[in-house]
Amino acid sequence: MLLAGRHLLAVADLGNIPHTIWWEDGAVHMVDQTRLPLVGDLLVCNTYEGVCVAISTLAVRGAPALGVAAALGVALWSETESGDIDDLDAYLTALDEVADTIAATRPTAVNLAWGAERMKRFARDNADVGLDALRALVLQEALNVRAEDEQRNRELGEHGAALLEPGSRVLTHCNAGSLATAYFGTALGVIFSAHAQGRIERVWVDETRPVLQGARLTAWELRMAGVPCTLITDNMAASVMRAGEVDAVIVGADRIAANGDVANKIGTYGLAVLCKEHGIPFYVAAPTSTVDLRLATGDEIIIEERDDSEVTGVTVSGVIEPSSADESAALDRLTAAGPYALGMTKGHQMQVSRKGGAYQFDAWMRIAPPGIDVFNPAFDVTPAAYVSAIITECGVARPDYSASLAASCAGSGGIHEVTSG
Repeated sequence: MLLAGRHLLAVADLGNIPHTIWWEDGAVHMVDQTRLPLVGDLLVCNTYEGVCVAISTLAVRGAPALGVAAALGVALWSETESGDIDDLDAYLTALDEVADTIAATRPTAVNLAWGAERMKRFARDNADVGLDALRALVLQEALNVRAEDEQRNRELGEHGAALLEPGSRVLTHCNAGSLATAYFGTALGVIFSAHAQGRIERVWVDETRPVLQGARLTAWELRMAGVPCTLITDNMAASVMRAGEVDAVIVGADRIAANGDVANKIGTYGLAVLCKEHGIPFYVAAPTSTVDLRLATGDEIIIEERDDSEVTGVTVSGVIEPSSADESAALDRLTAAGPYALGMTKGHQMQVSRKGGAYQFDAWMRIAPPGIDVFNPAFDVTPAAYVSAIITECGVARPDYSASLAASCAGSGGIHEVTSG
């Protein structure tokens, strides 16, 4: 098991899928997704800056999970870093600054800004209770954000499962599973719900270059849940579709414009085009907090560009288990003063550190020539014309999305209005 037993909800249909991010003992705890699936570590953030680092390094990722991270990050600052502020106005001003800093960590996923803005609005709307009481309410609101995320995902999953016929073969891209949310998942939430109803024969898992969220995370989650799955490289999807082996494609989303244009992990647009060519339904699963009615079309969505190293090399983490006393002694000598960085040529990097009775290594290995120009957008935008339906916790929205998405957001209990800044 990856996490302590009380953080794992044993659901017969899911197996032991871990919770992704939570509040415990005055700190924000989260699964470190950069090292999965071969190393299962927990991060404990004691400052909101630590949450920002976790977001920027992809230790926590996935649009709904980022919304929860933003809310918990603000609450963490309020609980542990605002103690020297005794003036209500100064507290509210500082809280706004913290929330804005968190929201700026990654630009594309609207849920990050949504979570931060919700906390700002909540604090100002409840300021009349006084500063001490407000701090307690801010924490409770962050916990509410987390609890609501799971509930929305479960409702979304049920709506989406109804779109699939028994024995469906589904292809998915990137990771929109429990690891991308507080718990349960969006696109994988649909798959989990459909599998429990006997509707899933197999899931095709795109590896999702360059960070391999499909190979590392989605394949791991599906195996944990007992859902039959097959891993493929991204450029195999067209061939699998042409062979008649795909009945539907389901992906998540990081931001959805008012007209139904969808920003999601790079490579999603290509899948949507392939679906149209092969007559395969292309479904997007996302909570209404991912819908940004302020943006008329996807042309207005800011696309994050990430570091060249994600494309020019691969990151690997693992655990070394010595097979002899001599190996243990050698590794002990290397790590006696702490983590040991091995000297490597060609820009390769490797660090070895002690991990209980074994030794952990973290490495980056170059695969491209030094000095090569790189273009590394993290997301692309799929035009609404390629989207068969958008599944939210409020139901299934279909074209015309400018009307159906507005109706879905209006029926979501007002949570979407918080995104307006």
